[in-house]
Order: sequence, then structure tokens, then C-alpha cells
Amino acid sequence: MHCTRNVTEDLIWIGGSDRRLALFESVYPIPAGISYNAYLLKDEKTVLFDTVDKAVSGVFFENLKYALDGRHLDYVVITHMEPDHCATVAELVIYYPDVKIIGNAKTITMLKQFFTFDVDTFAQVVKEGECLCTGKHSFTFVMAPMIHWPEVMMVYDATDKILFSADAFGSFDAINGHLFNDEIDYKHHYMDEARRYYCNIVGKYGKMVQSLFKKIEGFELNMICPLHGVIWRTDIAYFCDKYNKWSTYMPEEKGVLIAYSSIYGDTENAANILANELSKLGVKGLAMYDVSVTHPSFVVADAFRYSHLVFATTTYNAGIFVNMETLLHDIVAHGLSNRTIALVENGTWAASAGRQMVDLLGKLEHMTILEDIVTLKSSVKEDQREGLVKMAEKIMESMESMEG
Repeated sequence: MHCTRNVTEDLIWIGGSDRRLALFESVYPIPAGISYNAYLLKDEKTVLFDTVDKAVSGVFFENLKYALDGRHLDYVVITHMEPDHCATVAELVIYYPDVKIIGNAKTITMLKQFFTFDVDTFAQVVKEGECLCTGKHSFTFVMAPMIHWPEVMMVYDATDKILFSADAFGSFDAINGHLFNDEIDYKHHYMDEARRYYCNIVGKYGKMVQSLFKKIEGFELNMICPLHGVIWRTDIAYFCDKYNKWSTYMPEEKGVLIAYSSIYGDTENAANILANELSKLGVKGLAMYDVSVTHPSFVVADAFRYSHLVFATTTYNAGIFVNMETLLHDIVAHGLSNRTIALVENGTWAASAGRQMVDLLGKLEHMTILEDIVTLKSSVKEDQREGLVKMAEKIMESMESMEG
């Protein structure tokens, strides 16, 4: 049975949610599921904006048929070719053999890579700034390469002031009846997942996001319709400010992320001592993670959030402990910058993880690594405890010197 909802009088959400999938893209845990959004416009011409993942193809086609209500489908606009949005295109052209597929040149190339149907028969290629008039509505195509694939484009409806934003401005989490951001306590219940989505999926491509902002700065926005997560129709400036901070790699707030790996609890003890000292000094924003328990995507998100980062790890096989090394490689891969970092290493006979962390994190730009690495030899002794107290003081001094 169909499950649709009107976005505006003539724009209908026809997507679906998957709460069974454990790992999005076989990488990121999604305990609250994921939504796959598709939208149908019913103007003089009918326009479908993207399709969905195979997991929700059944309800999608029921929704599409119901929403069309016997009308012909004139266009499907593909803003992003990733299979979680395009897996059902080949099936769509069977049901609607006269439909035109609108995409840019890279879109059409990728369609031919994924599918075997005669793409050229259906293809209508558009370029930057071209417009499509469907009657009452006029749509402008905005190329957004590498957010986060090279073929990505967005579509701006000049009539209703809506931006169809592809994978940008989205979030993890299924849609639980609430389709719009103002129908939920978004800042408290969903912002963490919106941040985790951006930082892990789009985070590497901050320069491209900044280029997009320049392209759309003159657009009046009443709504943003992403391919995942709720539709934004209020607080748009608030969410854009978050994207601006994330894409310029500036911290959202003063605070400290402490990520540690500990085999027998001694390095964890050092992390707890440091957190305690920071709290005594008045630091309110504190996040702590055991990297052997918490998936890196959650830690990466808080690394984007906070101004100061602490990595505490054991030495393992003369290197960085494996789960910590995975996290650090992930942070480096996402190009994080503009942070202050403190390091703690542990090693019973040959503590060398600290130096290797410095070498690895040194690949990042505009990072300040505090000089005094705290070195443990098996467990925390009084002189190491003093080192942790001094580390907390230096972190606090650094936070107090920040602007804002």
C-alpha cells in the first residue's frame, strides 16, 4: 500500500525508509535506519527527482503509481548516480518507456556503466545553468561535482524556491512519520546524525561545498529537499551555517574529544584522569571514546565538532594500536584541519606510538600538535599524572586563546 506525503501542493514525497540495513555503504552503522527520498512534481509535465535503493523499490513504485494517478511520467531527473538512489532506473524505464532521463554528461556515462538498457534512447543531457520549464515551474541545473561523486548536480525550483540537493544537507536515520525538520526536535535528536553523515560521506570535499555555496548564494531558499533525511523548511540558515563550518574545517564549538585505545585499562585510566582535570578546569564540551568499541564514524564526527583532540594509545607490534591507527587514517583521509592535538602513548618496553601518531597527523594542514607527549610505561605513575595535569592546563590555555 502506498505511503506518500505532499511537500507542496504539487510536489509529493514518494520515498521510503530501510530500518533493516546495519551498515550504510557497508561501512557506517545506522542503528536508526536510513531514508531514501524521491520526489514527484505534478505540473503540466510530470517530473520524478531521483529513484531509490532496491531495498525500498516495492513501496517506491507503489507510491509513484499512486501519486501519478494515471498520468504519464515525462521526466526523471538524476541528481546523483549512486545505486542507493539509482538502483531502480532500469526498472523505471520498463514501466514508463517514454520517460526522458535528465542528467549531465557524466551521469549518462555512469548510467551506461551500471545498466545495459539503451541509455541514449532516454537521455536528455543538461549543462550548468540550463533551465527546464514544466509549466508553472522553472528548474535550473547546478553542477556540484565531488559532493561527493563527480556527476552530482542539484536542481533549483525558481517558482517555489526549493533546492533539490542530492546527497548534500542530508542525514542518517529513517523518516519516522515526520518529513520536515520543524516537526521534530532536530537540534537535539537528529543533528548528531546529520553531522556524522556529512563528516563521513562528504567531509573530504569541503572545497567543493564552498564552491557550491558561491553558486547558490543568490538563491532564495524556502526548502531544501535532500536524498536522505528530513526536508528543511525552517532554520535553513542555521543548517547552512553548520555546513559552512564543516566544509571550512572550523570547529563548531570549543571542546575536547578524547579518543583512546587500551588493552588492559591503563591507557584508559590516563584518559579518564585527563578528562577529570579538564572538567575541573571548566571544560564543558567533552566527548570520550574507546576506539575499540565505537565505530570510527562517530569519532570522526566529533573530531569535526570540537576544537581540541586528544589521542591516547598503546604501542602495539612496535606501532600504533590497530583500532587507533584505523581511526587516525580515517581522520587524515577526511582532510580535517584547524585543530589543536595532544597525544598520550603507552608502551611497556618500547613506547613508539606517539612519534608515529605525530608523523601520521603531520599530513594534515593547519594542525597544532602540543609538544609534550605524555609517555606511560605500563601504568600511570605520579610523574605521568602530573604530565596529564599539565596537558589539561595547556589545552585549557589554548581554548581560552581562541577567538569567539
